[in-house]
Amino acid sequence: MNKLEHIDEFRAALKDYTLSKVALHTLSQTKLVLLVATTSSGRNTVLREVVKTGDYHFIVSDTTRKPRVNDGVLEQSGREYWFRTEEEMLSEIQAGHFLEAAIIHDQQVSGISVRELELAAKDDKIAITDAEIAGADNAKKYKPDTVTIFVLPPSFEEWQRRLKHRGDMDAEEFKRRMQSAAEEYKHALERDYYQFVVNDDVVVAAEKVNRLAKLETIDEADQALARDLAEQLLVSTQALLETL
Repeated sequence: MNKLEHIDEFRAALKDYTLSKVALHTLSQTKLVLLVATTSSGRNTVLREVVKTGDYHFIVSDTTRKPRVNDGVLEQSGREYWFRTEEEMLSEIQAGHFLEAAIIHDQQVSGISVRELELAAKDDKIAITDAEIAGADNAKKYKPDTVTIFVLPPSFEEWQRRLKHRGDMDAEEFKRRMQSAAEEYKHALERDYYQFVVNDDVVVAAEKVNRLAKLETIDEADQALARDLAEQLLVSTQALLETL
């Protein structure tokens, strides 16, 4: 399990976080799309499918957590994440060099460094990545035209199956993840700037993300159904938490 040695310093740095002037300038030059989701919703799989179009620069986020093995392959710095020390990330957050950063499950800090936005602007591509709810709020604060998309599992049962398929997880971590998920569903439903995409079929979900990212016509009926699903997922998650 990851552990934050400087969690209090991170909380203080993120409480009244302000972007540097350099970061604000870079942000103004970049089109940005953020995908938000609960754990095991398949968000990263959808992201990889969207990036295949060639129109996007996939932002590799920074994180303090240690690399882990996925399907027998060890994560590499610069591919899945930039794996940083707590001291490195804390210093750059304090300097305002992150678009967004958040403490996740009280175990790690992850965020989007401005240097990744600079690469997207240089290549004239749409910057796209995953983000936590606090990070999405922060991005909208500094860049109101950020496209924010919440990726949903197709059902509560399928979501739980995917979660268990990821491997062994102790009861305390499972409860933490469910608490975070309930907060994330609630957050998305309370904000008016989220569009919802159901990840039942990865190719179809990626096509919907691509249309939303490029500000094409929104299917209002599809959005209504997806929002209903988000509400159902929230209710089911809250009910599960009462049993844990």
